[in-house]
Amino acid sequence: MRRAFIASLLAVLAATPPVLAPVPAEAVTVNIQIGTNISGGRSISCQEGSRRLRSRGFRDVRAIDCRGRFFVYRAWRGGSRFEIAINRHTGRVVDMRRLRR
Repeated sequence: MRRAFIASLLAVLAATPPVLAPVPAEAVTVNIQIGTNISGGRSISCQEGSRRLRSRGFRDVRAIDCRGRFFVYRAWRGGSRFEIAINRHTGRVVDMRRLRR
């Protein structure tokens, strides 16, 4: 009787998948990096570039230069000030630099 019980218990344990410990939650940040396309490949206006940067977590976005091939903005994000250059024809971020306060 005892052998049958142990055998059935081992069979049940062998058929049960192992239970894994839960993985701790991690914070997810939205990153915008050089090469990020923020326009779907279409040309953008200076105002549209500013709006899209705001929608990606930047605040106090200011257009510095909206002439030529690249739009240049300065904005705050996470306590740091950045200068971001966006290609006006593709909408891609081509340069992003953290500035000193």
